[in-house]
Amino acid sequence: MYLNKAMVFGNLTRDPEMKALPSGTNVTEFSLATNRRYKDRDGNWQDAVDYHNIVVFGRQAETSAQYLNKGSSAYVEGRLQTRSWEKDGQKHYRTEIVADRVQFGPKGSGSSAPAAEGSSQGNDAPPPAPEYPEEEINPEDIPF
Repeated sequence: MYLNKAMVFGNLTRDPEMKALPSGTNVTEFSLATNRRYKDRDGNWQDAVDYHNIVVFGRQAETSAQYLNKGSSAYVEGRLQTRSWEKDGQKHYRTEIVADRVQFGPKGSGSSAPAAEGSSQGNDAPPPAPEYPEEEINPEDIPF
């Protein structure tokens, strides 16, 4: 048995582009950026970004083009596919995720929609600490 499955969650790097194939099927293309944070050998934190080309067909292509835009977050499930073509005597390759499922992220997660005033988004203050009772706990009262 073989398995070809890709799952990514990230932000769109550009607005989706929808086209129609000669058969009449709609196809939408966009790119997602995913971030990764790791420690290098010196112990310093480093940030890395990967870019993924996404292709969506059919009804999902229409809704993706309609509701997604640059900066929006999206979760994509699909399969990896590599296409090749020749241009000016040189071979070109493109690896992309052909989406089976596109799930839109929360509204306002991208750069296009500002956070509502008074919401917890954009508030860097930590939540208040819970209040604990003042009484002492006797370790002998713990049942284990």
